[in-house]
Amino acid sequence: MDHPSRRTVVAGAAAAAVAGMAAVAGCSTYSDSGTAAPSSNPGSAPANGVLARTTEVPVGGGVIIGAGQVVITQPKAGTFKGFTSICTHQQCQLAGVDGGTINCGCHGSKFDISDGSVVHGPATKPLPAKPITVSGGSIRLG
Repeated sequence: MDHPSRRTVVAGAAAAAVAGMAAVAGCSTYSDSGTAAPSSNPGSAPANGVLARTTEVPVGGGVIIGAGQVVITQPKAGTFKGFTSICTHQQCQLAGVDGGTINCGCHGSKFDISDGSVVHGPATKPLPAKPITVSGGSIRLG
């Protein structure tokens, strides 16, 4: 009887764990305290193209919108930034926004909320910006 190699079993288990973490992280948004914050459409397609309301993005923090694979931050009052929510290190879904950084739960990378630059590795590349528009209290891609 053929048995899978240990490498095959470990690789399969790791892939399943990462997929599960990405699915959970992709269905939540996070506040600057790292706790789940309310979102009108977590993990679903944005309604009318609206990713979030400006009131949902805390000053000095941000939210992760899994459906759009975007992080929206508000580094200072009235200034909103958009970045990809996929870590540049090994493409994990980012886990949260806390303490002025966008954080990856996979390997500990941290990115600045104002420009996406790497604050703490192992990532070496900044988060790519995603164009967002703010109009009437609504934030959309584009």
